[in-house]
Amino acid sequence: MSSAHTTVVRPTDLSLRAALQLALLFAAIKLILHIAANLWEAHIGYGYFRDELYYIICGRHMAWGYVDHGPGVALQAKLAVAIFGKSLAGIRMLSALAGAGRVFLTGVLAWSLGGRRPAQALAMIGVLVAPQYLALDSFLSMNSFESVFWMGCLLALILIVRGGSERLWLLFGVSAGLGLLNKPSMAFFLFALLAALLVTRQRRLLFSRWAAAGVALLILIALPNLIWQMHNHWPTLEFLHNGQIENKNIKLAPLPFLVKQILNLQPATVLIWGAGLVWLLRNPLAKSWRWLGLTYLFFLASMMALHAKDYYVSPIYPILFAAGGIAWERRYANRRAVAQNRVYAFPIMETVLLVAGVIILPMGIPVLRPSTWIAYTKAIHLYNASGNTENAASGPLPQFYADRFGWQEEVDQVSRIYHSLSAEDQAKAGISCSNYGEASAINVLGHGLPAAISGHNSYWLWGPKGATGEVMIVINNATPEEMRKYYDSVQVAGRMDHPLSMPFEHRNIYLVRGRHKNVLDDWLSFKHYI
Repeated sequence: MSSAHTTVVRPTDLSLRAALQLALLFAAIKLILHIAANLWEAHIGYGYFRDELYYIICGRHMAWGYVDHGPGVALQAKLAVAIFGKSLAGIRMLSALAGAGRVFLTGVLAWSLGGRRPAQALAMIGVLVAPQYLALDSFLSMNSFESVFWMGCLLALILIVRGGSERLWLLFGVSAGLGLLNKPSMAFFLFALLAALLVTRQRRLLFSRWAAAGVALLILIALPNLIWQMHNHWPTLEFLHNGQIENKNIKLAPLPFLVKQILNLQPATVLIWGAGLVWLLRNPLAKSWRWLGLTYLFFLASMMALHAKDYYVSPIYPILFAAGGIAWERRYANRRAVAQNRVYAFPIMETVLLVAGVIILPMGIPVLRPSTWIAYTKAIHLYNASGNTENAASGPLPQFYADRFGWQEEVDQVSRIYHSLSAEDQAKAGISCSNYGEASAINVLGHGLPAAISGHNSYWLWGPKGATGEVMIVINNATPEEMRKYYDSVQVAGRMDHPLSMPFEHRNIYLVRGRHKNVLDDWLSFKHYI
């Protein structure tokens, strides 16, 4: 009698393979869009964004923490400069890749919640055309990476709920830990997620050794930053406190804050992510996913209560877009295009999204020359000062665009003043700036100049770099009379006055001598965390 032996072979999950392929296609579209836009921006006259210059300098002062951001963006800047040099498109490449990652994860999340190709595509189109994401992914920033880490956490938990290995908690821990190193706001998301899990049946996920291991891993990864904060007397908390008491940011009531969410993501997309929120909270088929909708509500409420900037909520929306794609797919399951599993299954909705995306594109990415942009936005009534997130007055351009002008002109003036000095004066001259943008522009774009110093945020921690005050080039908004209180000799030697820059950057450049108190001895008075 012969015996037969059989081997059970588990077939490849074809739906996952198709989902990954589709997600990669949309991610590639996103990446190509940003590469092309960044190359074009440099061609039409837009320069470095203020914060990009600062992050590049932070990358030269690598540490486990900084006053106003985590160490992730400094590492990103250091890598980008090492790979691409000072190319605008190059230093923005990693942020563009992170934006592509957000689109990719949206597609995968839609699949993980039970969606097919129609749901995936609708969700990813919504994310692709949202002006908030177009803006955040178009420059060197930590903000572009937030969704990657937040959605990485949610994907790990969703897969566990679906029956995946509890070892996925380790993926959660890595994603959460890196997210905390990227930006402290990750902590508020994690608290909202914890609260949402605790009030639903999915609280059971928390009580396992792998959950403990994941939490331990995230703490271990984030611990160096915590130690740095303690060692430097909690500068980030001081920074946040000063922003509140000095009324730096625009504070919105709950209803205007919610309206800004709709505007930031393009009004038409609320039909997707709004439907996704309702589906997560109300649909009987989404009982296992209630915690996802509650996480959003808890996080949104916390940001409203803290009077946070409106865009701080943006990293969480991909999960609502993913759920919204499913809501539409289930609602129109009998439609031929949906039944046939087509990508372009909602042609009217998707066409409206794409056309509106093209119209609003200049609000997210500066693809028009400044004069053309001003005329365009006036013609279609898109721009007003309510688009800003800070209380500083704007000029003809919103702050997000205005902060790309005037830096090279500043450096040229400072260079002219410095090189007009005698060799003896050059040897002891220092350059002092009122904010990190001015100082970073000199340190990134300048050649043959002493390192610019400032008391603004992380610059204060880096110290006066040997400047004494004997001979100084100073950029600030003080009057000559005010400057004479600190220096024996005061001369207005130049002026920052670019017509497109922020109004507060229209200021004098002084050549001063004989500071009454040595800069090093008086360094504490320079400190300005905001």
